[in-house]
Amino acid sequence: MAYQLTEQKKIGFGLIGFGFFFSFLAVVLFFDRGLLALANIFFLAGVVLLLSWRSTLQLFTKKVNYKGSVCFLLGLFFIFFRWPIVGIIFEIYAFVVIFGGFWSSVKVFLYQIPVLGLILQFPVTVLDRLRRSG
Repeated sequence: MAYQLTEQKKIGFGLIGFGFFFSFLAVVLFFDRGLLALANIFFLAGVVLLLSWRSTLQLFTKKVNYKGSVCFLLGLFFIFFRWPIVGIIFEIYAFVVIFGGFWSSVKVFLYQIPVLGLILQFPVTVLDRLRRSG
């Protein structure tokens, strides 16, 4: 399955990466509210650039994803009103609920990245060899 990566989608992936990086940095720095807010802005901008406005709106307003969308908004609320630990827990749950259907596509994309793909496929290859020999 080949994916066509336009410049806009590459920027979207970059912004999503920055969102994850700033989230990680915020957690390391004891749940810094400013970094978490910046991470959310980067992540949402990246999703919009990757999927488009219409698809992003449809993703967040699907009936199946209402619970995740509400949890994401609650997480933003808690982060902005000085409860960053509670907010990040809500956002992690929302991330799993909303983007749960994309895991197979993400896995295929990550396997196609030259060095990272080999690293991610290595445990699968070792387990497959162990299963065949045993």
